[in-house]
Amino acid sequence: MPTTSHSSPPAEVGCPIPANTPHAISVALPKWQDNVDYEEGRERVVNRMLTGYPRFFINKQIEKLMSTCEQKFAKPSESCLLYPSRKTAERCRDYLRRYYELSNSASLRLAEFTVVTPDRNKLLIQGNITLHVVLFPKDAFSVAKTFWQHTGDGISSRLAEYALNILQTKFNEQYTKSFNKVFTKRASFCKRYSNGQISNLACEPKETLSTDISLIDNSNFIEQNFYVEERYGRNLPISFNEKAKIELRRRIASSIRIEESKDGSVLTERVEKNVTEDDVFLFPSGMSSIFHAHRFLLTAFSQRKSICFGFTYVDTLKILQKFGPGCYFYGNGLSSDIDEIESLLESGEKILALFCEFPSNPLCKSPDLRRLRILADKYDFPIVVDETIGNFVNVKVFEWADIIVSSLTKIFSGDRRYYEELKKVINNEYEDLLWGEDAVFLERNSRTFRERIMKINESTEEICELLRSSPKVRKIYYPKYVTPDIYLQYKTVNGGFGGLFSITFHSDLAAQQFFDSLVIAKGPSLGTNFTLACPYTILAHYHELDWASRYGVEPGLIRVSVGLEDKNDLLKMFQQSLDAITE
Repeated sequence: MPTTSHSSPPAEVGCPIPANTPHAISVALPKWQDNVDYEEGRERVVNRMLTGYPRFFINKQIEKLMSTCEQKFAKPSESCLLYPSRKTAERCRDYLRRYYELSNSASLRLAEFTVVTPDRNKLLIQGNITLHVVLFPKDAFSVAKTFWQHTGDGISSRLAEYALNILQTKFNEQYTKSFNKVFTKRASFCKRYSNGQISNLACEPKETLSTDISLIDNSNFIEQNFYVEERYGRNLPISFNEKAKIELRRRIASSIRIEESKDGSVLTERVEKNVTEDDVFLFPSGMSSIFHAHRFLLTAFSQRKSICFGFTYVDTLKILQKFGPGCYFYGNGLSSDIDEIESLLESGEKILALFCEFPSNPLCKSPDLRRLRILADKYDFPIVVDETIGNFVNVKVFEWADIIVSSLTKIFSGDRRYYEELKKVINNEYEDLLWGEDAVFLERNSRTFRERIMKINESTEEICELLRSSPKVRKIYYPKYVTPDIYLQYKTVNGGFGGLFSITFHSDLAAQQFFDSLVIAKGPSLGTNFTLACPYTILAHYHELDWASRYGVEPGLIRVSVGLEDKNDLLKMFQQSLDAITE
């Protein structure tokens, strides 16, 4: 089992977490005020951001590729975003048509840019790629960015890096041919060109660079990403990306378990026989799986409102509200809300589907899936469960859901009445947008998933017990303490309560003192191998704090995702943060 030693996390605002990681999915915002200033767009934070959460922050590699495409296709008044398929680009354009008020002179355009791999470069083995460019007026960028954020369908930073690397390689080849006309001894000082590797451009005059290449500098790409990851056995070779996807789908399918009683007292686990790799679909992000689940449902059935049950992650609600006819929101996720839903359905209202999380993020409430299932069967609607927080090691929700979304996966139940209709739609509509290199990294990172979850479960439970015993803590949101009677009905035999919890204090000042004194990584995201904390409500709902408070999500709430560090080190660190509270 991999272990992670406790060490000082990145302390500089805007640095990637983990440090020196080109494709990091979190960014250091180590102080409470850093998070507030980030949300308010203060230059002292925004100008120092080297990376960020992928759907909220456009990776620097993607920015470089966007600049290249803008030089090729855009008018001076236009910006662009890049997508991996024409259909995703068309959906972005349709979204802009709906939510951006076009002037008479403004237009929305699509362009395609195919990056062709040099034949002799054997290291660039994923083939040619076609970028789908959405061009729009510069002042529409913020609207276009919300589509990027909600859907999670933008291009991968690794895809951007790959495309930039091809462009750089092609430039190197063209420049070598031109340079050799004058200097026949070119190879004596630029030997790296002969085997397709990338120069740092130190010997090229900048004025000779084409507009496609002027922003590119990826000198360490091949050595660092290929040699270290492949030669030392950490990753499958990049050429195995399709096999990595198959292995991921099989691994997920075989991990979906339900419990059965054989003698009335002994519970054993078995693999659900109806789940195969053909029922698992991979997407480039967790939000992408939720977005497409909703889209497939709208395609398969009538255009009806959905129900969002419980206070879900921010973009789940946005997807249900903005794409299609809208939704009914029951943000508290209580039994009384189910009573209201039942009254709504009894009145004759037809709904598309019910979306919920098990448990919810960040309040860790568990919805009563059995009761919701009874309503779903009676009134003919599917249930979509996001079990990312619980995960299939800890909870068994398969038999109650029609669709499960978890991280990058989507699983369809063969036992439900909607299976054939949904499978027909998905076979027609599904696009594999998961970049091959990302799949290779995912395959590696999921090999010891079960063992890591068990270690995290143990650490998190002890940390929560420590915090709960302190009079300085107002409330701990953790499945063991929040709706435990419901959660325990769905907990697996050997599962735990997961690695995520939220905590509130008796004052905003106390919350800030606790957060600022934490000696762990602090930034957005969850589910990492290292412990990660953020002032969740500030980051997710800064411009709607009063609205979030109505559902129990207080401005001072801190969310923690526990990692693989030594348990005793973590306990000591959290105790020190409690001691730092002076109120």
